Amino acid sequence: MTGRPPLAEALDLEPHPEGGWYRQTWVSPVSVTLDDGRVRPTATLIYFLLPAGECSAWHRVASDELWLAHAGAVTLELGGSGETPGRATEEVVDAVTPQVLVPAGTWQRTLPDSRDALVSCLVSPGFDFADFELAP
Repeated sequence: MTGRPPLAEALDLEPHPEGGWYRQTWVSPVSVTLDDGRVRPTATLIYFLLPAGECSAWHRVASDELWLAHAGAVTLELGGSGETPGRATEEVVDAVTPQVLVPAGTWQRTLPDSRDALVSCLVSPGFDFADFELAP
């Protein structure tokens, strides 16, 4: 990445460890206790900007993740839930399919189309970097 893109500047987005740019925009005021005793908000929401020509790294989170399209389109490559990403299937998040669910524990990476893509990601139970894993 060579500097913050104009839309990232306008939305006050920061670099995301998986690639792209993000900012948390909402955290549910209601909490839930997970089976292992940890407490999480019931849901969190972020903006995620993926500039044209970039892709995110393979990663997974421990919660369901709902992708919501705003501008442009992204292709989500889903690589199963094994120890490492497996054979990928694809889901497009765009104006035609503006919502796509990535189930908890599913390996994923994101590719934009020929334009910058802005989406939101709603995570439930709420996102915590302790539940975020980059592929080896």
